[in-house]
Formats: sequence, structure tokens, C-alpha cells
Amino acid sequence: MSDRRQESYAIRLEAAELARSRNHPVHKANGEEQRYAGDQYFMSFTKGLPHNPETGLLQDPQDFVEFRRAVDDGFIDPFTDRVRHGAKYEVALDGGTYVVQPDPCPTDNFRQWEAPTAGVVFELEGPDSHAVTMPPAPALLDASGNPNPELALEIAEIYELAVLRDQPLNDLEAGSANGTVQASIDRLNALSYIGNQTGRPRMVNGAGVLDAQIVFRGSSPGVEFGPYLSQFMLMGNTDVNGGGMVAEGLINYGALQANQRVPIAAPGVNYMTTLADYVKVQRGIRPAGETYVDEAGNPVTGMNRPARRFISTPRDLATYVHYDALYEAYLNACLILLGMGTPSDPAFDHLSGVGAAAAKASTRRHAGGFALYGGPHILTLVTEVATRALKAVRYQKFNNHIRLRPEALASRLELMRRVNDGSVSGNLVPPALKADVNAFRQVLETNGTLGAIFSGPGQGTNFLPMAFPEGSPMHPAYGAGHATVAGACVTILKAYFDTSAVLVQNASGKVGFKRAASGDTPIAFRAPALGAAQDKLDAFTPAEALTLEGELNKLAANISIGRNMAGVHYFSDYYDSLRMGEQVAIDILEEQALGYITDPFVLSLTTFDGDVVRIGRR
Repeated sequence: MSDRRQESYAIRLEAAELARSRNHPVHKANGEEQRYAGDQYFMSFTKGLPHNPETGLLQDPQDFVEFRRAVDDGFIDPFTDRVRHGAKYEVALDGGTYVVQPDPCPTDNFRQWEAPTAGVVFELEGPDSHAVTMPPAPALLDASGNPNPELALEIAEIYELAVLRDQPLNDLEAGSANGTVQASIDRLNALSYIGNQTGRPRMVNGAGVLDAQIVFRGSSPGVEFGPYLSQFMLMGNTDVNGGGMVAEGLINYGALQANQRVPIAAPGVNYMTTLADYVKVQRGIRPAGETYVDEAGNPVTGMNRPARRFISTPRDLATYVHYDALYEAYLNACLILLGMGTPSDPAFDHLSGVGAAAAKASTRRHAGGFALYGGPHILTLVTEVATRALKAVRYQKFNNHIRLRPEALASRLELMRRVNDGSVSGNLVPPALKADVNAFRQVLETNGTLGAIFSGPGQGTNFLPMAFPEGSPMHPAYGAGHATVAGACVTILKAYFDTSAVLVQNASGKVGFKRAASGDTPIAFRAPALGAAQDKLDAFTPAEALTLEGELNKLAANISIGRNMAGVHYFSDYYDSLRMGEQVAIDILEEQALGYITDPFVLSLTTFDGDVVRIGRR
């Protein structure tokens, strides 16, 4: 590990340990009862434990104690007999007092906590799961005890994405005349963090504010150019005989094809907007699946298949990240790039055998890469890093931060709304937390976001309207699994391919990422307008050529922020997880470099922050 990265790691580790000591259990060395200051469980992940039907809060703090103890012990059996699951225990009134008791009619249709012990493993390749870390997530209050402007913007973004869930993604571009989009942007710009960013950065325009071209796009170089969606979420490649068009959105997977179109989830249908539904989901009881529609827009029933279209709305992108195979988008991108003959990193063209020298018979070596940074090597490596990233983020989720999901933070705001109007007794909420959440809630009332939810998709509440019936997964929010895997997989793609390549169409009509040459014309693609034919993408000439670096950064942001569109993650989950995944991939690449003892293995890549990292023998 280089000195720079070692120093960075030490700083992040110190920050993470500080967060743990401030926000989470203090463990006594002799195993005595754990202490939790200030009812910390109120602002922690408690999904799957018994919840109160009137407040939506965890009923018994001891359940949180046992959950945390089981996570730290690292064995799976306590999650069977020691940690009470909300689907098997109910919270009911007994003599005027709420108590946790066995549910007389428990359901077998419950959700499991997802891999709470995965963070304690060791790895023989790359860093151990607990050797990379993340700084603290934004807290409810800032250092001065006031509502945290960064967290206020984060939850406002998620609320606004729920408002925009069925709007065209094509309207998230410069020149958009979509009034609904602009109203959401105006409400976000009214929040103080936009003008005084002291944490994770949001891109702003020359006037220092958000606009349609940059809102919800992430923070890495190149994401602000061109359409909102990465071209890798839309394009295909040509067939095995060279036939077809990338605009058809069909990706060759050997002799098979993958289709970039997604099933159409019913527009306007959101979930968990009532207290009863919210509590049922927080108990870990599995609801029925979401509704899909046919070509005529009617709900699909029975065994019929839903209609499909190119990703066109935030709801479509949420559908993609609901069911993707986690590394799916990056494997697809790799297949597209290999099919296009995209040039590899110039520093190791000689290893892959497909570089500039291979383009001419006079300079082409008689031996190529294949298993040595050729197609099979990169196809396996881009997916191999996903498991390491996933285990690393599990350690951050369960063993370190235990951050509550956006759906739960929104429920706290809804609870305060009910306390304020007298429909719920204020005695059920700790006084200090009641004051803190009310102050935080006031920020989102003042800028108009809560009003937009109340009169729109929230149907008269402050609950966060969810794209998925089950809401978030059964694990804490921070970090984000999708974003960590995105950071790792995209870093491998950046390392292998020449990221200065641009998307162009040559004189003969072939489309691909390549080093620009005379006669090439920039090209880009958008999904067809809503309601239009879905047989192919709409092609256009962008103001400037899209770079491979920008589209890969955009791909990572699309997948990560697509989870925010569903309501299950915050911006900081994307931002910090992406960088931790990047670190995992860099560590694996450095080990790969050590394994080549004959030909030089040297490459460079640009990080999500725009820095250049060089890997190889020095």
C-alpha cells in the first residue's frame, strides 16, 4: 500500500471508529450489559424487530441490544433463537401498556436479515472486509446542535425523487420545460446546504445552484455531460456476424442476447404510505409484489408478461436496481466495450494483445492476451471484485454504522406530524428526540418538500412513498451495497479500457468508443419518449463527444442513485460507498500486478474524485 493511501486509510479508520464510539453501543470488556446513550436506537436501523403499531418505533430497546450483540458475536445461530423477529412477535396493549408478546398467528412469510455476519470474514485476495472503511454518515444534528443541513438535503432529495418517480429522465437535461422537475429543483435550491457545502459535494452550475442538467447526477468527472442515463444503460452491440445496431439495445452474451428494456411497473403506484403498511414492513413481514402493466397500461395478471421499454423514468431505473444481479450493469458494459473493440489502457496493450500495435499486421505480435488481460480475464475480474466489495460494505452496515433507512427517517417526521396534531400522544416519544426531530422537520416544511409529498405521492402523510412494496432491504443503509459494488466494478473497467476514448460514429456508420479519428462524428442515445415505439433508441449529435470515463462514472452514479429513486438510500450512501469500492478494486489490482514477474504490468486510472492512480511495478 502506498504512503498516500496508507495515510488516507488511517484517517478514514479513525473517523469510522469515532463514529462508532459516539453513535453506537459501548461494549464492556467483561461482557456486562451494553449501554445505549440517549435512546440511540430511535435513529438507528431496527427493521425486522418488533415495532409499535401506534408510533412505528422499536418497542423494546433490549431487542436492539440483542441484535447488536448477535452482530458483534459474528455467529448466525443467535439470529434464530436470541434475536426476536417482528414477524413472530407483535406489540399489543396489555392493561393500557404496550408489550412485546408472541404473535398468536405468526406468518411464515417473513424476510431475513441479509448477511449480518458477512463482515467478519477474511480474504485471500484484496483487502479483508474490515480493512477498508468509511467516515460517519450525516447525523440528525450538526456540531452546533442544529438540524444538519446535509442530512436535510439528503432526505429532501429522496422525497423529491419520489415526486418525480414517473417523470421522463429525458427531462433531466438542459433546456427542460418540465414544470414538475423545475419545482423540485427550486425546493432543493431553497435548502441552505446548496450554497454552503461542508460535506459531500453536489455539483452546481455557474450560478452556484442546481439545474436540470446536473441534479441527481452524482459528483464524479463527466457525469454532468449528455443524457442523464449512461449510454451503458441503453446501448447494445452488434451481433456475432457484425449485423444489427447498438440502438436496438441488445447485448451479445456469447451467442445469446441480453435486452436493455425493463418491465414497466405501474405508474403512480407507491407503497408504505400508511402507518399500518409501514409497521407491517418494519416487522419484517413480506408484502405482495409490485404491480406491472401491459402494452395498454392495464395491470398484468396471472402468468402474463408485462410490457417492456427502455429505462425512461426514475421508476424504471428503480425497477432495474430492484432485480439486477448486482454486477450486471458492469458485466454488460464490459461486453459492450469488448464487442465494440474499445482500446485498452495504453500502458499494457502488450499484455492484452489488442492494443494499437494489434491494429496493423506489420506490428501485431504473434501472441495475444486472452487469459492475460484479454476478454476472459477482464470479464471474470470485473465480476470477481463484487464479492469483496459486498463483504466490506456489510461490515460497515452492521458492525459499524447501523444507519436507519430513509423510510424510517421519514416515519419519524410523520410521527412528529401526528404528535403535533394530537393524533398520537407525545408521551410515547422521548422529549429530547421529539424536539430534535421537530426542528429538523421544520426545515423541510419551510422549503416546501413535505407539502409536495403531503399533497402528492404521500397521500396526506409525511411517509416516504416507496417504489418497492417491501421498502428497503433487511440491512442498514450505510454503506450501500449497490454503490460499493459499482465503485469496485467500474474501477476495474477504468483500469482495463482507455477511458479517454469517446463515443463516435465513423464514416462507415459503425458506433463505438474509440480514439477519435478523421471522419468520426460524436453520437449519443436517449430512450424514446414515453408512449413512443420501443424498437430502438433515439440517436442524436451531442454538443461534445461523451468520454468513456464520464459514461463509466455516470453508470456508477445511475445504479447507486437509482436506489435513492426507489427510496432505499441517501446520497452519502452513494458517495462514500463508491469510494470504498474503488479502494477494494485498487488493492486487488495491486495484487494482480505483483503476480506478473515477466512482462511489465503497469496501468493508470482516474478515480471518482478525478485523481490519477498508477498501479504496477515501480
